[in-house]
Amino acid sequence: MVRAKQPKRTADMFERCLANTWNTTLKRMEDGTTFVITGDIPAMWLRDSAAQVRPFLVLGEDREIGDMIQGVVRRQFDYILRDPYANAFNESANGMGHQDDATEMSPWIWERKYEIDSLCYPIQLSYLLWKNSGRTSHFDETFRAGVRQIIELWTTEQHHEQKSAYTFERSNCPPSDTLVRGGKGAETAYTGMTWSGFRPSDDACAYGYLVPSNMFAVVVLGYVTEIAEEILKDRELAAAAEELAAQIEAGIQRYGIVEHLECGPIYAYEVDGLGSVNLMDDANVPSLLSIPYLGYRNAEDPIYANTRRFILSERNPYYFSGTAASGIGSPHTPAQYIWHIALAMQGMTEQDEAERQRLLELLLATDGGTGLMHEGFHVDRPQEYTRPWFSWANMMFCELVLLCSGIAVKR
Repeated sequence: MVRAKQPKRTADMFERCLANTWNTTLKRMEDGTTFVITGDIPAMWLRDSAAQVRPFLVLGEDREIGDMIQGVVRRQFDYILRDPYANAFNESANGMGHQDDATEMSPWIWERKYEIDSLCYPIQLSYLLWKNSGRTSHFDETFRAGVRQIIELWTTEQHHEQKSAYTFERSNCPPSDTLVRGGKGAETAYTGMTWSGFRPSDDACAYGYLVPSNMFAVVVLGYVTEIAEEILKDRELAAAAEELAAQIEAGIQRYGIVEHLECGPIYAYEVDGLGSVNLMDDANVPSLLSIPYLGYRNAEDPIYANTRRFILSERNPYYFSGTAASGIGSPHTPAQYIWHIALAMQGMTEQDEAERQRLLELLLATDGGTGLMHEGFHVDRPQEYTRPWFSWANMMFCELVLLCSGIAVKR
């Protein structure tokens, strides 16, 4: 357990960040579901909404909190059944968001950038709610139908070139906001992994097999197997999840590991199955940095250790160092901007308590005087930051504080 050097400041910021999410981003609906905005964007991302409520899981046995989280899960799976390719949804069929994108939009959808992690997070949250509260009522027919649809989609996207009907194009935008080749994305070959159009940053993938997201898929398919066997008593669903997980895992092992001249074998960020690899990491989760947090491998795993050494250095093109801080940023934000999410993740995957303490203190020192976390901030001038209201970053800080206090979400 790490003892904070500034206990009052840590406690004050923890309370402020937690209250910000509870009071400003959660909306209980008449149907019992929970709508969650990201902060400064009035839409519900499947990924962000799961991450935003995750720290509350430590109090999941509290009825009000458990009901709130279960409401998030129910709404997430309702959305998935509307369109499993969409990443962000509206509160109602109000037609807000990117309705002019060239893809199969509907008034319910804010944005339809297909990202593997958008489907991983609701499964993860469902599983963690069970493990932390004992609840199983959310494993209903909507959950079962949603998981079946996810498995079907991931199986289709193993053969993106031949079987997928998904395309996405956006006009008058940066290249990272649209897909090449008429919206189909860069060319890929079969690997066993499943294809993703976009990263968890909502930026387009350079190559279609996003390795950390495939790792996350392997983990949550393991959750599906356990839920199907122990709760749903659905051996067919369990077998389908097991088989797909094995195929994706084989693809990661064959195509997702490369030999680096200085670091040895490391995980690539993206590959295409045609020989191209992208060696980097991004602040957004799932990331290579987050592998132990996801539960794919532990921090002692030698390939993860090599990868961590690579991505927490200037070898990673999105690792930036300055007078105020050093850490991982993203092509989603300007150069020399690093993310609070990545610093919190670095702390949560760090084994040395002194270093974890340093990272917690760094988060406290780079709030720009606001008492809240942000998206990216300048490595020399933390008062220059993006997104003043970003709930995911706030809750990652809270989760790190809990971990440093000896409190962890059960997995």
